[in-house]
Amino acid sequence: MVNLPSARRSKLFLTLSVLSLAVGYAQVPGSSNRPAAVPAGYQATPMGYFHPSCVKEVAKGDVLHPDELAVYHPDGSSDAMPACAYPHYTAKGEQVPTELATTNPGTTKDRWLALNPSADAESGEPPYISHSWMVAVEAFTSSSYGKITTDFKVPKAPSSHDGQIIYLFPGMQDYPNTKTIIQPVLGWNTPYYSKANEWSISSWNCCTKGTVYVSPSEGVNTGDTIYGQVYNQCSAGTLECGKWTIDTTDLKTGVFTKLYNESNFGQTFNWGFGSVLEVYDVKQCSDYPAGGSLESTNVSVYNDKFQKITPSWETWLPDGSNPSPNCHYGAYLDGGPSAMTITY
Repeated sequence: MVNLPSARRSKLFLTLSVLSLAVGYAQVPGSSNRPAAVPAGYQATPMGYFHPSCVKEVAKGDVLHPDELAVYHPDGSSDAMPACAYPHYTAKGEQVPTELATTNPGTTKDRWLALNPSADAESGEPPYISHSWMVAVEAFTSSSYGKITTDFKVPKAPSSHDGQIIYLFPGMQDYPNTKTIIQPVLGWNTPYYSKANEWSISSWNCCTKGTVYVSPSEGVNTGDTIYGQVYNQCSAGTLECGKWTIDTTDLKTGVFTKLYNESNFGQTFNWGFGSVLEVYDVKQCSDYPAGGSLESTNVSVYNDKFQKITPSWETWLPDGSNPSPNCHYGAYLDGGPSAMTITY
């Protein structure tokens, strides 16, 4: 068991203009813990609060063509993506206006500590995206990642219900040119599943131009093993692949939900996440899944040549040592780089 040192970062606010596509989702009431600045009806995604019309469900068989601002369907038809009139909000209630350009301001240098540095790891000061990421286990590469896979157990249900939303996922981003994150997601009480206070899975690509692309949600049960994978569809050695698949599968039931041929929006995915805990509307520690930990196993990372590598994993914790509620957040590697546990 190897403890991961904490790493604190300065904030990077993604300034994104917003596109919209109307889509109907079950509405899950938010708790009184939601920031007052966030309007009623906004939905908590793994990337912040968005107006429901700015979340696009990409059905099975659909293919995204970002250069044409369209989603093509298997029958050859397509849907256009008109501009959205709504801003979105970070988890802290900070508004991201619609008129802002898709640019990333520079970050202030801060201290961060790596675990077991390797030749494949690249030093730098990664950004902190202002969503409610409570713990992240991450690694960098000097080239790009071609694939990441992981198994994560569906935990027990929380013992209290305050309208909280819990997300657990691996994923990839581009540092420092962060525009989007691609991620297979396990969620509790999400606005994108028809049943409240239940576990579900979905696959995500967010949020270039403020649009959230998500696959249909599928229900899963405590104790199931979820297999998440993100991989590019290009030939070996392609640093900036334009087509990616995000796949989230319940290995017990066979239920899966997938995004095919997803755009990288010009990103080189050199920033990988083995496990991330993100939350909304948590009012007490019992709002977290019972048991105090979230396990990820069989975490496998591949470079752009599809060669399996051993990343230099490190942990990220938010600025400030006393988040409220303070649930003693942390992470550790359990016997090697392919098994990691987030604690709370």
